Amino acid sequence: MMSMAFSFAIDIYGCQMNQYDGDRLRTSLIRRGWIETDRNEADAVVIVTCSIREKAEQKVLSEIGRYGKLYKTKGKPLLAVIGCMAQNMGADLLRRFPQVKVVAGPRHIGWVPDALENAMRHKTVLYLDEDPREMIDLHDAPMIRSNPYKAFVTIAHGCDNFCTYCIVPYVRGRFVSRRPGEILKEVSELVDDGVLEVTLLGQNVDSYGKDLKESYRFSNLLQDVAKVPGLLRVRFTTSHPRDFTEDVIEAMAEESKICPAVNLPIQSGSDRILKKMNRGYTVEDYGRIIKRLREALPEVSITSDLIVGFPGETEEDFQCTLEMLKTMEFDLVHTASYSPREGTPAANMSNQIPEEEKKRRLSIVNELQDAISFKKNKILEGKFFEVLLDDFAPKGKGMLQGRTPTDKVVLVPGDESMLGKLCEVRITGASNWYLYGEIVSFRDFSDVLEVRI
Repeated sequence: MMSMAFSFAIDIYGCQMNQYDGDRLRTSLIRRGWIETDRNEADAVVIVTCSIREKAEQKVLSEIGRYGKLYKTKGKPLLAVIGCMAQNMGADLLRRFPQVKVVAGPRHIGWVPDALENAMRHKTVLYLDEDPREMIDLHDAPMIRSNPYKAFVTIAHGCDNFCTYCIVPYVRGRFVSRRPGEILKEVSELVDDGVLEVTLLGQNVDSYGKDLKESYRFSNLLQDVAKVPGLLRVRFTTSHPRDFTEDVIEAMAEESKICPAVNLPIQSGSDRILKKMNRGYTVEDYGRIIKRLREALPEVSITSDLIVGFPGETEEDFQCTLEMLKTMEFDLVHTASYSPREGTPAANMSNQIPEEEKKRRLSIVNELQDAISFKKNKILEGKFFEVLLDDFAPKGKGMLQGRTPTDKVVLVPGDESMLGKLCEVRITGASNWYLYGEIVSFRDFSDVLEVRI
């Protein structure tokens, strides 16, 4: 179905899964004849939203208000609010904001293009996810992306873990795996379009396949994706320590295209707090996985996620977390102070930690982990890595960025002609977040890829 020549813009907030959904919507709308333009001139703006923290929702509400002023004076853009926040706030968005014409939960993304075209004909549309296992998906691979060399591919929707602090199962629904054939077809289409690296996405990728009738697990999918001709690298995120299994480690060790990098959120260094969080493992359990990963993959990079100031977290619990960080020596940790989310069990727990104390603990954790990350990166100076140059560096004129197989961000001098190239880089400097390097030589892809016919 072709639309009239409407124009659109997309605002994407939150996680990589939202980036993936935004790119698929962009692809679908352009295929229908829509024209992407500046958000202040567009007929419609699609806002792909996040609800993981209250701050994320407030930011989107502020932006919706800004568009409201434009809508009042120009009669456009109309807004489509989709994703987690749309599911969380529902019809309230339509009542509060006359410029919002489409509200759709994350499991109704497949109906959003039609909903937008109906909205342009003055029809207001509300699609909320009532069945937590139903998925009305959009069957367009993200062919029109911000990065032509890398792509995200969602392999599963929703989550069944119900961590007590997390709103995801309530706004993204229960866990559902995509069919393997559908995923492999999409990866092949992306590679044909020039993609060299894919990242497989899920709230918990390690649960992949548990709901499928055939015996097909995440490790099988990793191996099959790695066999797609022309693909250079395979990454994945996010893993859950409770479900991370030996067969995944074996697949990583056997297949060189699967990058030796794992994001394995621990969330706390206190067993007492982990139990309150309903994480399903102890620090000792977690440590055994780390030990096994480092035995099987000596070069592996391990990153983690950490929450400080969870309800009831004592100073003793916090000190356990600091000791855990010293023991684990993560390459990088994404840290946050606990943020209550209405509708989750933790929001109603007693002994909520004061904001000032959460800030104090977060500052201490960040200072410690920054020192650990810097020490680990500093050791890499003088070493050589294979880097795929995939984008301009966010800061520094004449600088490009890429990642090592171990997911270290490397900044090198270069120009646009070098983007999409595989090169050998010597590391010349380090910070806690980045490595700095110089290009030694460029690699012919035929050295590392199967020849495509």
